[in-house]
Amino acid sequence: MTTIAVVGASLAGISSARALRAQGYRGRLVIIGDEGRRPYDRPPLSKDFLAGRITAADLALESDDEELEAEWLLGVAATGLDTRRHVITCSDGRTVAYDSAIIATGSRARILPAAAGFGNVHTLRTLEDAQRLKEQLVPGCRLVVIGAGFVGAEVAATARSIGADVTLIGSGPAPLSGPLGARMGALIGGLHEVNGVRLISGTRIESLVADGGNGGHAGTASAVRLSDGSTVPADVVVLGLGGIPNVEWLAGSGLDLADGVRCDSAGRTGALGVSAVGDCAAWFDSRSGSYQRAEHWTGALERPGRAVAALLADAAAPAGAPTGAGTGALELPYFWSDQYGARLQFAGTADGADSVEIEAGDPADHTFLAVYYRAGEAVAVLGVNQPRLFTRWRRSLNGSTSKECAPVPRETGATSLSPAC
Repeated sequence: MTTIAVVGASLAGISSARALRAQGYRGRLVIIGDEGRRPYDRPPLSKDFLAGRITAADLALESDDEELEAEWLLGVAATGLDTRRHVITCSDGRTVAYDSAIIATGSRARILPAAAGFGNVHTLRTLEDAQRLKEQLVPGCRLVVIGAGFVGAEVAATARSIGADVTLIGSGPAPLSGPLGARMGALIGGLHEVNGVRLISGTRIESLVADGGNGGHAGTASAVRLSDGSTVPADVVVLGLGGIPNVEWLAGSGLDLADGVRCDSAGRTGALGVSAVGDCAAWFDSRSGSYQRAEHWTGALERPGRAVAALLADAAAPAGAPTGAGTGALELPYFWSDQYGARLQFAGTADGADSVEIEAGDPADHTFLAVYYRAGEAVAVLGVNQPRLFTRWRRSLNGSTSKECAPVPRETGATSLSPAC
């Protein structure tokens, strides 16, 4: 290979570039990013950066002495992928020919159509998003957060730390009930309540009320109207409604784009020499027998190494010969969140668990470890201020792996993947 293109210049993209160099690739490396800045860390945007404890410079993912010997095309979006000609087209009209490509275009924040035109309604995905929100998030302001997932819960916690009046609205029974389940989500909700956050759960948003209450677009939302007809006054509104994978630019490429780019368990897509990593990639998981997107920092950091190993092994193998690179079960999904000085850590999948047991600590003290079971088998673990015990449980769960599906053979054209199990 003489050229490898990495499309996406965030954590998954730079992790892929680092893995390529670390695993011996010395050819041309092109990194394409739609933001006009070098890679930066996103998790602190909803915490330390928003609270003013760190600056934009502290978010840089590259060290001063790091040299990837890459060509950076920043402020340029990829607009098309021709998997037969091995060409990427870009928004500025240029094209990049590649031998292999790694798709790492991430995801974007989901929005409400009704929120368009309001200058005090924010999403939080980019540094620019965080800078705009930070300007309006001041002590005493009335903040309404719509969506009680990770971003919503973290923004709520940060806003309380700087003295904002916070209401957290979610459609589920409790904050984080999607990934954690209703019972554990209620415990995290209690942590918000004791810190002064008003929780409104199990409801949906009807509309945003413009200044004057006339329902028009006066430029500023003064309240959020709920599905029961009630309203919540607001000076600032944050939408934390999850992410949408950035895969529209791949239309016509022949890749399977069902909820992200579908890949095998080493990031291979259905096109020869094309892999996908990060939030936009749905990797096959042998435990569940399904494709899953790991939309968390750890996945964007660790999975590119696995994908690069398979990519380089396939390139070195005889044409059409499966290498087996990247076989073996994936590590369980893992994420963490910092809220009110508490470190939340979770590994596994709560879906399908039929019981949850508190194995250590006391939820009343906001320090405990809970294990999720399915038919008597541990399938997930949640730790709140229990880092050592959580780490032992996480390692144990990852050691209990099911058999991996057979590796997907290399393909000669762009087709949908169907894992051979």
